[in-house]
Amino acid sequence: MPVDALAIDAQHIGRRFGRRWALVDVTFQLRRGAVMMLAGHNGSGKTTLLRVLATLLRPDLGRATVGGFDVAKEREPLRKKIALLSHHSYLYEALTARENLAFIGKDFDAMLERVGLAERADDAVSTFSAGMRKRLSFARVLIQKPEIVFLDEPYGQLDPQGFALVDEVVAELKGRGATIVVATHQVEHVVHYADERITLSAGRIAA
Repeated sequence: MPVDALAIDAQHIGRRFGRRWALVDVTFQLRRGAVMMLAGHNGSGKTTLLRVLATLLRPDLGRATVGGFDVAKEREPLRKKIALLSHHSYLYEALTARENLAFIGKDFDAMLERVGLAERADDAVSTFSAGMRKRLSFARVLIQKPEIVFLDEPYGQLDPQGFALVDEVVAELKGRGATIVVATHQVEHVVHYADERITLSAGRIAA
């Protein structure tokens, strides 16, 4: 595949915590505009891989480029191109939903309406349930208009209406031309729209 057609090029990625290797020889490529499902049980290495690709962790072995930027050497310019929805919301607890989004971009009121939080726009995030925080995190991803998006267990803590929201957000992002990696053990939600699939087991690509 031509290099300029790639959104992600990961080659022999290894990452360890102490003596335990969380990722071992992970190699894959993903074309621009594609949706990849990253499957695997809890502890398989999904979150670690996303954190490496999103520049939050440095690989101990191998190298990876995301959007043409080296994840270890070009972290700052890369972070302007990506968005990560992780287990930790990274929201400002003392601020309102509107204030959290106002830090990032414009049209935040429309975005709160989009994710079903318009009526709670002026409430502090500290009063939100886990599902509401997830919805606000999706609003933040959308308002960033990223080129590459990493979603870590996006269906977690959501009800059926929330599941539908995730599907709509993924479709909207893909419609904008974004590349999306969805890490999940709930493969039944993702398998119908994923263009590519990788399964991790004990930090290695199993399928």
